Amino acid sequence: MNVTDASQFDLSVNLSRVEIVLVRAEISAPVRTSFGIMYDRPTLLLRVTDRSGVMGYGEIWCNFPVCGAAHRLKLVETELAPRITAAAFCTPHASYSAMSSQLHVLRLQSGEAGPIAQVIAGLDIAVWDMVARRAGVPVYVLLSAKRTVIPVYASAINPIGVLDAVNEARTRGHRNFKVKIGFGYKTDYENIKIIASNLRDDERFMLDANQAWSPDEAKAAMQWITPFGPNWVEEPMPVDIPPEIWMQLKESTTVPIAGAENFITHGEYDQVIAEKWLDVVQPDIAKWGGFSECLPVAHAVVNAGLTFCPHSLGGGVALAASAHLLAAAGGPGLLECDVNENRLRDAVFSPPVKNGVMTLTAGPGLGVNTELLNEQFD
Repeated sequence: MNVTDASQFDLSVNLSRVEIVLVRAEISAPVRTSFGIMYDRPTLLLRVTDRSGVMGYGEIWCNFPVCGAAHRLKLVETELAPRITAAAFCTPHASYSAMSSQLHVLRLQSGEAGPIAQVIAGLDIAVWDMVARRAGVPVYVLLSAKRTVIPVYASAINPIGVLDAVNEARTRGHRNFKVKIGFGYKTDYENIKIIASNLRDDERFMLDANQAWSPDEAKAAMQWITPFGPNWVEEPMPVDIPPEIWMQLKESTTVPIAGAENFITHGEYDQVIAEKWLDVVQPDIAKWGGFSECLPVAHAVVNAGLTFCPHSLGGGVALAASAHLLAAAGGPGLLECDVNENRLRDAVFSPPVKNGVMTLTAGPGLGVNTELLNEQFD
């Protein structure tokens, strides 16, 4: 595809309205991680309206804790929306910077760096979507993407019924699969053995421990995991473990180490890119940075010879944003596609997957189902 110069478009931001709604979708089976269980699928949606009447849609990460979604909703209503409504900015980057600056002291005073970063990220997604819709082009065009076909993987496969989940994902066109671990040696070993022994020639698998292990436990786990040959092991230790310990773990194994979905500052990304104690870097666009921060990080990751794979475990807007981000980032990374039940996600954004790849449409903005999204606000 031809790369478009985004400067030809009007990138200004002047919002007349910011709306937010929390939707919880019932599920038939819980989604399990090493640190908690999701008994429903929450989606915290933003809708912004430009002074011209054009709307844009965003999403704020809100999976854990259960009460956190309602708290983030109130942060938008009381702190974020009043600051950005009717304020004029020349670009989405400028609006992102302004919101970060204006909420800086509140972030320090409240000790809520994560939730504040998340609401700003969700707003940034909505602003970019609005600007692209106003211009009549996909977001990936504004981001100067060089491709619209992106590789994907089936994610968040539960520790119960692993093979059934893999087979189901295969029927949906997937060729790459990520299994949750961190549930004890016996459970982890059996699940890894099952997926490794049932892979086909053109398939790969990854593992996600969700910060389950101490450094000693992680090093021991990598020893017995290595012979199975996963494509990576994600978050084997808590994110606050010092970088030198992460480097020691990385140097102790041939299996790539992934992480960074829980970073909340640009400095953390700068450090891991410079020191390369992760092989796969995974910002979550709805959790930190939006497009305005995540795209520069993605380019830096790829330019450093690391792999950029955006994290996503939410609704359809967040997934769509991650897809556009990956298309613009380039490199060999894959899009994370949660395969657990989530009716609202699938109804909002679910391009078909074929032979492990997804093709983005040429529709304006994020290419999401705006009719269904508007129903959530009305």
